[in-house]
Amino acid sequence: MRTSNVMVGIGLKVASVCVFVCMSSLLKASEGIPAGQLVFFRSFFAIFPVIAFIAWQGQMAVAFKTKEPFSHFWRGLVGVSAMGLSFYGLTKLPLPEAIAISYATPLLTVVCSAILLRETVRLYRWTAVCFGLVGVVIILWPRLSFFTGETEFGGDQAIGALATLGGAGLAAIAMLLVRKLVQTERTPTIVVYFSIASSLIALLSFPFGWIWPTPFQATCLIMAGIAGGVAQILLTESYRHADMSAIAPFEYTSMLLGLVIGYLLFGDVPTAEMIIGAAIVISAGIFIIYREHRLGLARARARKASTPQG
Repeated sequence: MRTSNVMVGIGLKVASVCVFVCMSSLLKASEGIPAGQLVFFRSFFAIFPVIAFIAWQGQMAVAFKTKEPFSHFWRGLVGVSAMGLSFYGLTKLPLPEAIAISYATPLLTVVCSAILLRETVRLYRWTAVCFGLVGVVIILWPRLSFFTGETEFGGDQAIGALATLGGAGLAAIAMLLVRKLVQTERTPTIVVYFSIASSLIALLSFPFGWIWPTPFQATCLIMAGIAGGVAQILLTESYRHADMSAIAPFEYTSMLLGLVIGYLLFGDVPTAEMIIGAAIVISAGIFIIYREHRLGLARARARKASTPQG
């Protein structure tokens, strides 16, 4: 792979991270909107840039062809649940803290792969997962007052922290479902059906307290949905130019951007626990990415060695 292609992939990845953080900031700014309503706007308005991009690529004829409609539904259901929990946490926590807890997703993906898919996970990755989860606990600790000797639960922020962690766990399961879908489905098909399924499923939350948004809230919600679609396109395109192992570590640039936006727009000042915990989680995540890359190279060499020549 040419270095220029790798740099393009990294650039697209960083751009997608920046747009995703802007999306989260817009959702957080639309204060007072229920989580289910946030999910609907995020999903529904993401459809428009995605469809426009697919049409521009000339793939409209195949984008809606699928062999796995029920798999798309289950992926949508799990994805909506993950978004709902993470968006709820986003409304209750400082932006950098919500981002840091969401970094548990790749750690939990390893756990889910071992339990649900029976994949072999050896000592190195289990050690990294345990190390990373210690970092998550450090981030959560100040929010969970029953661990600090207080008699009452830690209120909205404690529930928000646990919801964000639950969202990270469901996002890990969603990643496994996508991993199965890519074996038979095209990327545009997966993206389109997820946006459609999640929009429809999110509508089911309407009886549970949707509100009529103010003009400012409506603007933030619509822009967040469009930003989510654009970010998804940038992310998908980044993997066309470079290996996942090369660009995945740049996901953690969202922490720097989250710290800046959180401080400037929402007055969020990072705590020592959040910084220490985030550093541990990021270190564990990068090690897992490195380990996956090494295992991928080893598997490639084994396939090459076992392939008859001549």
